[in-house]
This record gives sequence, C-alpha cells and structure tokens, in this order.
Amino acid sequence: MTTAPPFSGRKDTYEAQWSKMAIRPDRVASVDRSARLAIQNKARYQTVAKFTGVPWFVIAILHMREASGSFAGVLHNGEHIIGTGRKTTLVPKGRGPFSSWEAAAIDALWQNPISKNKDWDIAHICYGAEGYNGWGYAAHGKPSAYLWAGTSIDQGGKYVADGKWDANAHDAQNGCMAVLKAIMDLDHSVLEAPANKAPVAPAPAPAVLTAVPNTPAPAKPAPKSQPKPDVGETHGGIIIWLIELTLGLFK
Repeated sequence: MTTAPPFSGRKDTYEAQWSKMAIRPDRVASVDRSARLAIQNKARYQTVAKFTGVPWFVIAILHMREASGSFAGVLHNGEHIIGTGRKTTLVPKGRGPFSSWEAAAIDALWQNPISKNKDWDIAHICYGAEGYNGWGYAAHGKPSAYLWAGTSIDQGGKYVADGKWDANAHDAQNGCMAVLKAIMDLDHSVLEAPANKAPVAPAPAPAVLTAVPNTPAPAKPAPKSQPKPDVGETHGGIIIWLIELTLGLFK
C-alpha cells in the first residue's frame, strides 16, 4: 500500500490541475448525466452527510466512481451486497453486512481518512477523493484517473483490478472532478461550499442501545478519544440499525 503524501505537497498541483481542467468533448454528455443524477439524489447524500460531516456533493462524486450512482452498490467498492447478508469481498474486504445503502455509506466514510477532513476547498476535495481510492497513481507519477478521467488532465494509465496497473489503459469512467464541476454548474449552492469552510459537525451515533428490544445493555461507553465504532461488525451494526430506524430507513 502506497503511503499517503502530505497534503502540503499536493495542494498546489491540485489547484493548478483544477484551474486548467477541461472536460473532453466526447465526455460532456455523460458527465452532465452523472451530475444531474447526483443532484436528483441529493437528499440521500445529505442524509449520509449528517452522520459523517462529508459534504453531499463529495459523497455523490465518490458514489459515481464506485457504483456509477447506483444505490444497489455500496460506497466502499460498488459491490451489490445490500440486503443480502453478505460482506464485501473486494477492497476493503469484510465490511458489512448492510441493510441499506445509507448504512453502508456511513461505514465506508467512517473507516476512511476522508471523514477526518475539516476543510472542503477544491484541493482538500481532491486530496480526500484521491486518498479514498488510493495513492497508486501518484506512485506511478500520473494524475489520478479517479479524479481526472474524461478531462484534459488525464494522462492515461489505470488500475484495471485491485493492485494491477496498466500503463496503456484509459479509464472509461468519468473522474470525480469532472462530475463535481458539472454539479457546481447546475447547483450554484455548491459554489459556496469549497471555500475553506468546515462542514457541519457530523451527528453522533446513537449511544442508548438499550432501546433495541431484547438487546443486552452495552458495555461501559468508550472514552471520546477512541476511534469511531466499526459499524461493519456486530456492535456497530446495532448502531447503524438505530440510525436507520431513526431516519425511517429501516426496512
């Protein structure tokens, strides 16, 4: 696994790439479709944003990359495991099971460094999204196709499978930043968001687990300094069940 480079070493590059980025003519229509789909599902992304602090439009662009915007695919890697009782088998492996897309998305974001972001300017969005996918492109000296595919910044090269690099491959999907630009053009409220503003604090996970029928009282609450619960496991699964019940998402 490639170590994450410091943000300070990437900031200027991201800002320069964004300022020069142009969507390729043959991708304009598909980028626009993705952006409109994201806006159509804005409310669902906002639900997850309340629990994670990650802005809805960032969740949307990750979802486009991981699952082409399909709510059948988990935000972790696009696998269709929701409601099946199965866990993920691709990286990250062993997450779940999940009964709703929202529960899976909360887990995916909580267990990834992107949920620790405090700023959501363009450079931080790029850094968070590239890190969400992995730093392999940087190790090859290439702009990340995860961010820039379908734009003038993309130089080719792609991971065609987990850990398998093909220098001659070109990514047929559109990159996160291409879709973000189209979202910003369509929804002007997003223009205010990438401006070094901290997100709204994420909603805490429910602490009173005794509300679940026939569920034993939980152990003494962990200190605040401990990491967020692993929502893919049993205890965390109960927390997500409560989140879904509270939001009217439990089916």
